[in-house]
Amino acid sequence: MKKLLSLIVLALVLLVAGCGAEESAGKNESSTKEGKKKIALVLPEKIGVNPFFQQMDDGAKQAAEEFGVELKTIESTDHSAIEENLRVAVAEGYDLIITSSFEAEDALKKVAAENPDRQFAIIDTVVDLPNVQSVNFREHEAAYLLGAAAGLSTKTDKVGMVVAMDIPLMKKWTVPFEQGLKETNPDAEFLVNYVGSFSDPAKAKELALLQASKGADIVAGASAVGDLGVFEAAKEQGFFTLGQDVDRTEVDPEHIVLSQLKGTDAAAYETVKAFANGDFKTGIVEYGLKEKGVGLTYVTHESKTPLNSFVGQEAIDQVKALHEEIVSGKKEIKNPLSN
Repeated sequence: MKKLLSLIVLALVLLVAGCGAEESAGKNESSTKEGKKKIALVLPEKIGVNPFFQQMDDGAKQAAEEFGVELKTIESTDHSAIEENLRVAVAEGYDLIITSSFEAEDALKKVAAENPDRQFAIIDTVVDLPNVQSVNFREHEAAYLLGAAAGLSTKTDKVGMVVAMDIPLMKKWTVPFEQGLKETNPDAEFLVNYVGSFSDPAKAKELALLQASKGADIVAGASAVGDLGVFEAAKEQGFFTLGQDVDRTEVDPEHIVLSQLKGTDAAAYETVKAFANGDFKTGIVEYGLKEKGVGLTYVTHESKTPLNSFVGQEAIDQVKALHEEIVSGKKEIKNPLSN
């Protein structure tokens, strides 16, 4: 009888221990799920309109997969929806909320200020709040190289640029571009026209044709979605053009001969990576030529398309030398927006 009672007690002990282990395992599994960091990427527009944001989404997704982070991309139907989407991300408990561009500045200032315990990041502009990381680019360095290349390539000594809007931000493109242009070709004339919008290809095309009619054999695009109109004009009239953000030479290598590059994919990737690894810090983070955050086709980055003979390897080699001077610190290209 005593032996039977001992067996029963032993069985009960094992049963209780098993339940305890199961409960402990359940808690561990639950804490693992709860411990997985959640990041929301709130884009200011729908994916597919501007490759700038497609790149960003690609970079964030790659990092999320590599570093075991849960990522959700929220696309805004228009700019008025950005604030609402940021608030949705807060309500859904995301640990880090990333957005982008000046279109999201005002919305982020409101939402981040109201949620000081939540962390935010904004790519391609600056929001000065203690819980926001601002990921900025030194576009002026790449714009200088683009202008230098244009100065070496033009045959008419007239180079144009169709710019989105006449606002301080766009001086990071126009001022250093003209600086590079004049340094490599003092005789070059710089023509600038403003579209008045970041999304008006028809108006941008009209201005590109105007500049071509004045003798410009190169018209650079700096008007976001409007650049599509510049490219169309170049194809129709046979002049040359320069793209922005991604390698546009792939679209029409006969007319789009160079592209200024901006690594929004790298910026999003590094932001997600830093947060996943516990290295995320608020304040300003900058990417320039040295960090390979900005660049120029054929100079800092290879292209799938061969170099157009209008530009030529000799010009590229000269621009590569300028690139090395900037990266080494020998030459400084000042930010036009800095005091």
